[in-house]
Amino acid sequence: MENSKKNSGELFSDETMQYVKDSFYHVDVDLNGRHRLFFDNAGGSFRLKKAVERYAEISASPDCLDRMHDTAVHLQGIQNKGQEDFRMLLNVEGGTVYTALTASKAMFDMVRVITENVAGTNIVTTILEHPSSYDAMELNASRTNRELRVAKSNPVTGGVDVDEVISLVDENTALLSVIYASNISGAKLDVESIVAAARAIKPDLYIIVDAVQHAPHEIIDLKNIPIDGINIAPYKFFGCRGMGLAWLSERAAELPHDKLSGKKSHIWDLGSSDPAQYGMFTEVIDYVCSLATREDQDLKEATRRNQFTAGMQMIALHERALLSRMLNGADGATGLREMENLDVYLDHDDLTKRDLILAINFKKIDPASAVKEYDKQGVTVFERVNTSLYSKRMLESFDLEGAIRVSPLHCHSIEDVDKFLAITQKMANA
Repeated sequence: MENSKKNSGELFSDETMQYVKDSFYHVDVDLNGRHRLFFDNAGGSFRLKKAVERYAEISASPDCLDRMHDTAVHLQGIQNKGQEDFRMLLNVEGGTVYTALTASKAMFDMVRVITENVAGTNIVTTILEHPSSYDAMELNASRTNRELRVAKSNPVTGGVDVDEVISLVDENTALLSVIYASNISGAKLDVESIVAAARAIKPDLYIIVDAVQHAPHEIIDLKNIPIDGINIAPYKFFGCRGMGLAWLSERAAELPHDKLSGKKSHIWDLGSSDPAQYGMFTEVIDYVCSLATREDQDLKEATRRNQFTAGMQMIALHERALLSRMLNGADGATGLREMENLDVYLDHDDLTKRDLILAINFKKIDPASAVKEYDKQGVTVFERVNTSLYSKRMLESFDLEGAIRVSPLHCHSIEDVDKFLAITQKMANA
């Protein structure tokens, strides 16, 4: 791939763009039929139509999976397929798939079990973690009387440097928890390098990763990244609310944890899982694969992993092209970088190291007021301010009081971006 294409991305064809928009609910209009630009996908993404419909279809069945009749066996197959698809997404084999009501609950459970059962005097995380990760580490450091070591952020890249994380890891570290990408700056952490360097210091170190924000934007490949736990949230990955998905390595899954006494030692699920959620998730995977097979007929004979990888690469390149357009403008549209009375925070030039999330601020309008004005103009964005428990720690690490988070999705077109730029420039010049 040429360097220019790699950094600037590549837009979907017009035909694929229309297919994408037709595949989701409420891309251009809200529940009330009002036309709008929904640029708050980091808070919960557009819902795939087939995923919502599949969820409703399966959830209508009253049958219990733990039975022997045909419908129960059918539902078991749906669950097994969903688990296979999750492992395929991660490119892992074995281990345990664990579902919780939310991805946050799954993260708290993983942190608690590892800290309760693994020896060491300290645990390590980063300042940019979501509260579900950071607070879990802080709480369990206190519970187990361990030192919590926190890697600082890099105000230039908007992420956390590998060396900063690794400087805190030693032979007495019991757990390392890192986020895949910041949900404020969009900066991706170099998880592969972090894991390799950490294991060079302590080969049997337990490592978990929060991939909730990153998963909808780019391929995850754990084949060469030996970690012990990872979580995603389907509602941020084109699916429905109501389930957090986690995967645990075999050794992590075998650690003492809450379980029914009659269940096998590696099982983490308590009670009956929801096959409808798994059916919904499989539809999401089917959709990503369909992006690739529509463009390349040869891929119809490829493995599901290859189809999925190709589809996610298309999403990543399209979103990078949107990000480049938002920052730099083109064809008469002024980019955010060139607008007067506007700051683009944490603006790293290498777009390959960023997901489609921006932090901006108007010089004459505070974030909360700007979000309200955007709403009047038919644009949905979100303010991240240092009075919010979800934002304070991360913003202050960058010496920021607040910012407007702008998070489009691959469902948006170049025309959507240009419309957003025109509205933003009007607000900046007011």
